[in-house]
Amino acid sequence: MTLSPRFDAEFRGRLALLLAWRRDVRRFRRDPLPEGTIERLIALASLAPSVGLSEPWRFVLVENEERREAVRRNFAAANAAALAAQAPERARLYARLKLAGLEEAPIHLALFADRTTEQGHGAGRQTMPETIEYSAVAAVHTLWLVARAEGIGMGWVSILDPKGVAAILDVPAEWTFVGYFCLGYPETEDDTPEFERVGWEKRGDPATFLIRR
Repeated sequence: MTLSPRFDAEFRGRLALLLAWRRDVRRFRRDPLPEGTIERLIALASLAPSVGLSEPWRFVLVENEERREAVRRNFAAANAAALAAQAPERARLYARLKLAGLEEAPIHLALFADRTTEQGHGAGRQTMPETIEYSAVAAVHTLWLVARAEGIGMGWVSILDPKGVAAILDVPAEWTFVGYFCLGYPETEDDTPEFERVGWEKRGDPATFLIRR
C-alpha cells in the first residue's frame, strides 16, 4: 500500500500563495514554451476529478495559423457585439480592456467535453449529465494551477461563438465547447485581477458566498 504524503503548514501556505497569484493572463511574451511543456501540463491536468472517472476532457492544441486567425476573427466579431451591448457609461471602459492574448500567446488550446464517452460507464451522471462539462472545467482549473506553478500564464477567452469555434477546429459534433485558452510567459505578474486593477469590478467578500440552512 502506498503511504499518503503529508502536506505540512509550509506546503499549505505556499498552496494559498499559488491560489492567490493565479491570474487570468492576457498580456503575454511571445517566447515559445520549452518542447514538451504543454504535453506535461495536460498530463497533470488530467489528474483532475471527473464524474465516474469519465475523464471527458478533450484538449485541442491549435497550431495551424489559418485556424488561429479564424479564431481571432471569431473573437473580434463577438467582442464587437459585446461592446455594443454595454451601457453607455461602461462602454468606454470596456473598449479599453484587453480581453484576449490571441495575438501574442505562443500556445492556443481549446477544450471540449465529450458527453458520449463510454469511459466511466455513465456512473454519477444519469440525473446530472452536465457533470461531464463540470469535470472538464475541473481539469482547466488544475491546468491553470500547474501552469502558474511553473511561471506560465493562462487566459480564458470566453468572448467567442462556440459553434463557430467547433467548426474552425473541425471536432466531432457531439463534443461540447467549454473554453479557449492562451498560454505563455506573462509580461508581468500581479496578485490582483486585472479587472479590479482597471476599475471594472472588485472581488466580493468571501463571507457572503457561504449560505447556511
